[in-house]
Amino acid sequence: MVTTSRENGPEHTSAPATCRLMQIGEAAERIGLSIRTIRHYEEVGLIVPSARSEGGFRLYTEPDLSRLAVVKRMKPLGFTLDEMRDLLTVLDALDTATGADRAALLDRLAMFETAATARVTALRDQLAMAEAFAGTLCGKLDHHSGHCAGPAQPGQSGVMSGA
Repeated sequence: MVTTSRENGPEHTSAPATCRLMQIGEAAERIGLSIRTIRHYEEVGLIVPSARSEGGFRLYTEPDLSRLAVVKRMKPLGFTLDEMRDLLTVLDALDTATGADRAALLDRLAMFETAATARVTALRDQLAMAEAFAGTLCGKLDHHSGHCAGPAQPGQSGVMSGA
């Protein structure tokens, strides 16, 4: 026997009876998160399993995994738990919203897209700086020892002071 449970988290449609249910271990493996992380996301209200078995095991559906994937992609961009919760609420509401409500939700979604794009740009800038630094170190190592673990990046042969 399987019971559905949605009382403690963001509302979204329960899984149809024909939808395949998976336990937390399979969900964790499929989405690439730890069981502990999924339990934490449940504790803070980001994800609620669609059902529980008679024994109390969490049971997840494909839509649950889609929600987890959204959270997983937001995490490295530095979004807060509240921002994650807000975006999930927007995405859930967009499925049924109409008129002015839909327009307001699309505005919120556009704000998230703008924020995500800005954060990706900042990460690219950080990566370029890190690659330049690694290239500088590689060049110094190659100059002094004749070998380097990684190739210097083209056009990234900066000089380190004090080396």
